[in-house]
Amino acid sequence: MKFSPMNIKKQDFRKSLRGYDTDEVEVFLERLSNEFETLQQENEQIKKDLDAANGKLNEFRKIEKNLQNTLLRAQESSTKALESTRKQSTLMVKEAEIKASQILEKARESANEIRSAVINLREEKDLVVARLKSIISSQAHLLEMKVENSGEEKKPVKKIEGAKKIDINIDEIVNKIL
Repeated sequence: MKFSPMNIKKQDFRKSLRGYDTDEVEVFLERLSNEFETLQQENEQIKKDLDAANGKLNEFRKIEKNLQNTLLRAQESSTKALESTRKQSTLMVKEAEIKASQILEKARESANEIRSAVINLREEKDLVVARLKSIISSQAHLLEMKVENSGEEKKPVKKIEGAKKIDINIDEIVNKIL
């Protein structure tokens, strides 16, 4: 038999000659019934609270699981982003190195072209200087011959004491021209 506050209140006992005082038993049963009812209500309230707490616990577990999944996705995403950034930076460094190599190669080519041009200009300068010296030398030689010839023609008119030889410094003339 299952006890309930009503069963306790309605419980009847047989009467005997020498039994318990009925009023006292009824008062006791009434108090016992009230106490049992209070305990039952508390038990029901605790069950409701437990169910509510279990419901909240389940919600918190779902939230925790969602947070863990979100955290995992965020970690994966950040890992992928870092990896992508590393790949991009590596690619950018390689491109920069290639461009730097190309720039250096162009600079070397330009430097070689400039060196070649300077060498060619020096050779042309040496050639021009040699031609100038040759021209000046031949002109000086012609000039000396003219002076000598002009001195011979004027000889009968006026005697030139010791024919003067023209001293021409060809290097000095070339340096002045350059």
